[in-house]
Amino acid sequence: MTLQTTTYLVVGFTFAIYIGIAIWSRASSTSDFYVAGTGVHPVANGMATAADWMSAASFISMAGLIAFMGYGGSVFLMGWTGGYVLLAMLLAPYLRKFGKFTVPEFIGDRYYSKAARIVAVLCLIIASVTYVIGQMKGIGVAFSRFLELDYNTGLLVGMGIVFIYAVLGGMKGITYTQIAQYCVLIVAYTIPAIFISISLTGNPIPQLGLGSAMEDGVFLLDRLDQVLRDLGFTEYTTAKRLSTLNMLAYTFSLMIGTAGLPHVIIRFFTVPKVKDARSSAGWALVFIAILYTTAPSVAAMARLNLIETVNLPSGEQLAIDEVPTWMTKWEETGLLGWEDKNGDGKLVYSADAATNELTKVDRDIMVLANPEIANLPNWVIALVAAGGLAAALSTAAGLLLAISSAISHDLLKGVFKPEITEQQELLASRIAMAGAILLAGYLGFNPPDFAAGTVALAFGLAASSIFPVLMYGIFYKRMNKEGAIAGMLAGIGITLFYVFQHKGIMFIPGTSFLGGMSENWFLGIEPNAFGAIGALVNFAVAMVVCKMTAEPPEHIQHLVEDIRVPHGAGAATDH
Repeated sequence: MTLQTTTYLVVGFTFAIYIGIAIWSRASSTSDFYVAGTGVHPVANGMATAADWMSAASFISMAGLIAFMGYGGSVFLMGWTGGYVLLAMLLAPYLRKFGKFTVPEFIGDRYYSKAARIVAVLCLIIASVTYVIGQMKGIGVAFSRFLELDYNTGLLVGMGIVFIYAVLGGMKGITYTQIAQYCVLIVAYTIPAIFISISLTGNPIPQLGLGSAMEDGVFLLDRLDQVLRDLGFTEYTTAKRLSTLNMLAYTFSLMIGTAGLPHVIIRFFTVPKVKDARSSAGWALVFIAILYTTAPSVAAMARLNLIETVNLPSGEQLAIDEVPTWMTKWEETGLLGWEDKNGDGKLVYSADAATNELTKVDRDIMVLANPEIANLPNWVIALVAAGGLAAALSTAAGLLLAISSAISHDLLKGVFKPEITEQQELLASRIAMAGAILLAGYLGFNPPDFAAGTVALAFGLAASSIFPVLMYGIFYKRMNKEGAIAGMLAGIGITLFYVFQHKGIMFIPGTSFLGGMSENWFLGIEPNAFGAIGALVNFAVAMVVCKMTAEPPEHIQHLVEDIRVPHGAGAATDH
């Protein structure tokens, strides 16, 4: 059976399951649509949360970026995992205790202000739409290769699939779909890693294979460092992502951005009790750890396999008329390219731009191409395609739900039309979701970065706007509506200004003031990491304005204390 046929069968089968689940669990009420009727089991919710949180950036893009960044790519591992722990342990249980459908609803009630709720909605939409662009990039990459379409056509197909099951099912459908998607994506990620680890090191556990010796007795990482040095690249194990300050800012931005992401926070509203929220957070961490501990191994092995495909271990260069099929297929997508600059019929790969003939390697293809590079069976390659699509689609659906609920529940029902019926609200949610799919899809045709880079921008926007007001809202009862509103506007305003002047207004090509000119970066901090600075501005502005204005009402201060202190807790006694 050909690879094409196998891929169609595997991907088609998984999609049939997703759409079947969406139809079976079709939301009939707003409670079903927003929070799945708050009846999801903690383990099931943990698995769904893991799928929701592990996006195209985690599955498709992260290992690809680590493969080319080496040690510098650790910012993604540290930032995203650290941020999840911060969210699960510090914010989610308290927000679940408050018992609202959405993050803007919490902000509106906590800060006793419709204006605060509206600003929170705007911040949520900006961050979530940017995040969806990254998922659309991942969907386009996967479809374009394995359905043998160009990138733009692949993106359109993906938009159609997302529309079918996200718009139909709401949170109830998305939750059970994401459980299926987690199973697909984790199997798809780990099986190739096991195969490749065995072939390179003889160790079936990829996490251990990364530190193991190869057949000739040389450790895998030592071999990778050596071949990179020979080609003029920086060593894999010592490469840094620009300055130490930039790496710190990047990690911090991803951490607090993760903790401020509304589509993940909403997941903790779907379980019956606060205790279940804590339990599902722990389970999600277990499920997430499987992929995140495997990613460094996948990255290193993919980079080594790519180099040894082009620069053969014998010391010869690959003849251009003998390039493997996977290279020609990826070339057709426009995500891989080469040029015989010296006309010798050989493909040269090096760090020198003047002599390097492998002119384009999109970082987002590395995980998807890895099984092909390693000559694994067709069914494994097809499984990876299905896994990549599952990762992108699961997160896209969660984000779209957050966007639609913010528009229909928080803006329409919460502010402008409180008398709206439940069915009208449900219809508005679906219309808003369809609009968000179209907008994100359009921006996905010209994404501002690789999938993980685009997601990093979204995390920075969430970090600079939503995270500080949530922290103040739970842990500082003196914070008032004036401080919260001023902080959100200042944080996201300065972050958007910085990002747009380097990435283009609304990420439209040709509209940037400064382009990628690193000499104009503030303290050497790149746009993807600027959310950390935006968050500090948010915290500072909110505190200053708070101190200059009236305290919140007494009942709000009591509300904050009630949320933070467990019921039945009495005064400490002397022992």
